[in-house]
Amino acid sequence: MEMTCENASEQIKAKAKELGFLDCGISEARFLAEEKNRLMNWLQDGMHGEMNYMAKYLDKRLDPCLLVENARSVISVLLNYFPAEKQVDPEAPVLTKYAFGADYHLVIKDKLSELLKFIQLEIAPCEGRCLVDSAPVLDRAWAARAGLGWIGKNTNLISVEHGSFFFIGELIIDMELPANQKMVHDHCGTCTRCIVACPTQALVAPYILDARRCISYQTIENHGEIDPSLKGKFENRVFGCDICQDVCPWNLKSKVHNEAAFYPDVKLISLSKSEWHEMDKPLFNELFRNSAVKRARFEGLKRNLKFLGV
Repeated sequence: MEMTCENASEQIKAKAKELGFLDCGISEARFLAEEKNRLMNWLQDGMHGEMNYMAKYLDKRLDPCLLVENARSVISVLLNYFPAEKQVDPEAPVLTKYAFGADYHLVIKDKLSELLKFIQLEIAPCEGRCLVDSAPVLDRAWAARAGLGWIGKNTNLISVEHGSFFFIGELIIDMELPANQKMVHDHCGTCTRCIVACPTQALVAPYILDARRCISYQTIENHGEIDPSLKGKFENRVFGCDICQDVCPWNLKSKVHNEAAFYPDVKLISLSKSEWHEMDKPLFNELFRNSAVKRARFEGLKRNLKFLGV
């Protein structure tokens, strides 16, 4: 019996779930015309700060056919990282939830590679590319087009079923598959909890994030001096920030992940406030050798700790 496109899509989604992905959706690989103006305005207003890579390769960021020759479909996946564990010392500098375990880039890329192999061997020969923050791609836009959620007022993708504590990855392939035809409508309504809760007022308006004021940007992406005007406003966040997600009512639906790679090192979550501030490079290397925290480097983490004060 010949496999139909619909059957192929269902098999791909089933395989994605088998690999541990929270959800999977498919969209047509085409130019993101609607997103172009929003992105250009955001860049022109300088809200990307020192993230100069956001202003590069705009053509590729908006057109997947420039990333994969003859691209036909974008398969978007979500991977849960919501942890059961919490940091033991309530006064310890706060680490974003997604950095508790292994670097997500490697975890998701391995799973996407398995998914691509499955498609090539079990469905039809094709060419494709696995993407996890590794190329100029508008992850949330593609996930929204795939019907996996809507982009909320905090600028995160929010799922009706799962909240927003998940990573997003893509598989762009040159195989045509039935694309999602129904976008998830905006469920934010009149709620402004994320905007009100942001201690640095980085959400300057609904759906608009000024990265320069964002704690995540300042503690990870900014490699220079932290904006002194933000002193005393970090709410003890040392790497990344979850505040706008923590207050989102849709995250009451978040369930604990079961991805072994994301289970935290007991030593990490047991660090006391003083142990964080006294951390030396050997301990940093031990705790974060396979972590996304490596992106900040030891010097960056010490800078962040100094900014928080003791």
